[in-house]
Amino acid sequence: MRDWLDRALAPGNSAARGLRGDGDLDRSDPVAVSALAGKPLRPAAVLIPIIERSEPTVLLTKRHGGLRAHGGQVSFPGGRIDDTDAGPLAAALRETQEEVGIGPHYVDVRGHLDTYCTVTGFQISPFVGIVQDGFHLVRAEDEVDEIFEVPLAHLLDPRNHQRQSAEFRGRTRHFYVIPHEKHYIWGATAGMIVNLADLMRATADTKDPAAFLKRSLAG
Repeated sequence: MRDWLDRALAPGNSAARGLRGDGDLDRSDPVAVSALAGKPLRPAAVLIPIIERSEPTVLLTKRHGGLRAHGGQVSFPGGRIDDTDAGPLAAALRETQEEVGIGPHYVDVRGHLDTYCTVTGFQISPFVGIVQDGFHLVRAEDEVDEIFEVPLAHLLDPRNHQRQSAEFRGRTRHFYVIPHEKHYIWGATAGMIVNLADLMRATADTKDPAAFLKRSLAG
């Protein structure tokens, strides 16, 4: 799996070095769409934690319902980049430890996805890391309502990438949704997952999701 991730996230991969955002499905400039927030883009960073199990999973959180930004939504561990952070990666690792208790020594960072701009005014740097098992989860109760895992194969399968729409500030916006059991993964989180799935499929040796996932995730 590490080799596959490294190929997908390689700097020379032309499919991996663009700018993504909430305007993707509307064929709009992601930065221009983010201007709907009416304020400058705020830098943020997240970790996409792939848990190293016999069947790899991705760890996700359900944000506390009382939070002002994206309360109650499913997200990756992460948040705003502080002035004291050494950079986006340091922020992603710090936030991961603060929100779910996984320390940096458990995380093998393999690379980063395209920068993702949200309609709510965030410019997110997403990092992909493989997390070795054996960690002990500690939930930040004031930020996180729930921590759960979803099979990586489910998230990467394009058959699970639904497209839906909703009205936002007088305009119809389109976005990805990835349902799994009781959870509803959508918006920026789903968009970043689709980005990862696109890159991994582009560097696989077959376009059949079932075939390449079964073979590659075992490696």
